[in-house]
Amino acid sequence: MGRVTERRRTMRIRDGAVTTRPDTLVAEEPLEIRLNGKPLAITMRTPGDDFALAAGFLVSEGVIGEGSEVQSIVYCAGATADGVNTYNVVDVKLAPGVVVPDITLERNVYTTSSCGLCGKASLDAVRTTTRHPVADTPPVRVTPALLSALPDRLREAQRVFDRTGGLHAAALFSPEGELLDIREDVGRHNAVDKLVGRALTEDRLPLSQAILLVSGRASFELAQKAVMAGIPMLAAVSAPSSLAVDLAAESGLTLVGFLRGQSMNVYAGDHRIALEATVGQG
Repeated sequence: MGRVTERRRTMRIRDGAVTTRPDTLVAEEPLEIRLNGKPLAITMRTPGDDFALAAGFLVSEGVIGEGSEVQSIVYCAGATADGVNTYNVVDVKLAPGVVVPDITLERNVYTTSSCGLCGKASLDAVRTTTRHPVADTPPVRVTPALLSALPDRLREAQRVFDRTGGLHAAALFSPEGELLDIREDVGRHNAVDKLVGRALTEDRLPLSQAILLVSGRASFELAQKAVMAGIPMLAAVSAPSSLAVDLAAESGLTLVGFLRGQSMNVYAGDHRIALEATVGQG
């Protein structure tokens, strides 16, 4: 089974001086996700939390919405011609009675920003397929000061990044700023799927009392995953995409970008921001 990090020989050039030494790199391996034995998707990921990743992916695709709908998740033995288990193929078996969607290239689900095919149909599909619509029951209200403190808490909790510098992180926080869970991966979408998958298996969906914080930007894909899990607030340290803002506005998601220090931009759902004082408008 792959490890989270691997060592590789590296030539280092510093101020003209050349040395060789091993460097720690984040591992990246393909994961094939099968549904009831049929291939569904392949994603490049950092090994670890593979079952949660598969479950979270199925939540994002609208296939499942509750932990009871999953009968088992297993690694597929004999995944290679010589029968060796690579731990890079997982099969999700749905519980009896759970409807299996048509697993074809033409299946009627929305596409993500990685496919370059997002549009109005994608927004409509997310709104109509989510099992956990974003709601205020009870309302989530967060102060700018609390939001400003979250990136540092995320960074403190990152373990592998300190050794490799090559991982994205996603974390769930309570409205009071408590760190609920954190996952790392070469793909930020995988890190979010791992969070959502763990919540599914622990019967914590919808995540209606959680703030999702991601390193990097907020793409349509990440906003979609937040909405599908019923998360009311998504914050990112970098910029959102235009379609992510559109989806947030249409679904009721609070979307915060450029969360750096005491500064941030609120692109949608500003009713969840509890302003501490009168704020100037410009």
